[in-house]
Amino acid sequence: MKRILVPTDFSKHADHALRVAAQIARKNGGEIYLLHMLELPQQGSDMVHNGSDIPQIMFFKNYAIKKLEDLMRADFLQGISVFEIIQFEKTFDGILNISRKNNIDLIVMGSHGASGYEEMFIGSNAEKVVRNAEVPVLVIKNEIEDFKAKKIVFASDFSPEIKKSFGKLVALATLFDSHLDLIMINTPNNFKPTAVAENIMADFLKDVDFANYSTHIYNDVNVEKGILNYSSSVDADLIGMCTHGRTGFSHFFNGSISEDLVNHAVRPVITFKI
Repeated sequence: MKRILVPTDFSKHADHALRVAAQIARKNGGEIYLLHMLELPQQGSDMVHNGSDIPQIMFFKNYAIKKLEDLMRADFLQGISVFEIIQFEKTFDGILNISRKNNIDLIVMGSHGASGYEEMFIGSNAEKVVRNAEVPVLVIKNEIEDFKAKKIVFASDFSPEIKKSFGKLVALATLFDSHLDLIMINTPNNFKPTAVAENIMADFLKDVDFANYSTHIYNDVNVEKGILNYSSSVDADLIGMCTHGRTGFSHFFNGSISEDLVNHAVRPVITFKI
């Protein structure tokens, strides 16, 4: 995870994400791509073809350049290779496009979350990126002065299809010398006897080259609450999840636990696309 993309709108939440990204980059000799999307009010119309709008565009661009340059001088970025990017595009589309173009390994985003009406009809850019990004996405909600990730809770059904994504989690855990709490959530609608759950996890882990983990089975009313409650009980530094990235009607009716966690969890959440 050496090439790290950090989208910024110059908010405090984006600053929290940048500070964490800097800690990760410093730890593994990585570099940061600092991205600001210029999503103008009339974007999507023919405004760029109207010469009278050019001064407005230049004003926003020059303002963004100054803000990025101020960020680049931050003490916590000293000694880290940082590349600034300004893109005229919708935020969500731009993040994914820049990620592909620059072979990004990790996206680190700040988020204030969303709930209720806003969550159902609008959602957050972080939620959309989690759903669609091909690389791991780390979502930061609060300021973290020392990002250690010593205890990572990873919740899963431990099916064979997540093996590749799990390898990326192991790489992160190795970097931070983390202990992985591997947890299967038992719910009333999808209950597994303890012996069955243990066998599934043991079979999944039999050829995993990583020893610093423990396995757990946790009962709760639903998966999201189980993850949040267990993470709170062990004071986890980070919550990890895999996501299928459902879209369209499938996503509307079935939802996504990973996206719900991004919106509702106070702790940092990292997602891995299956």
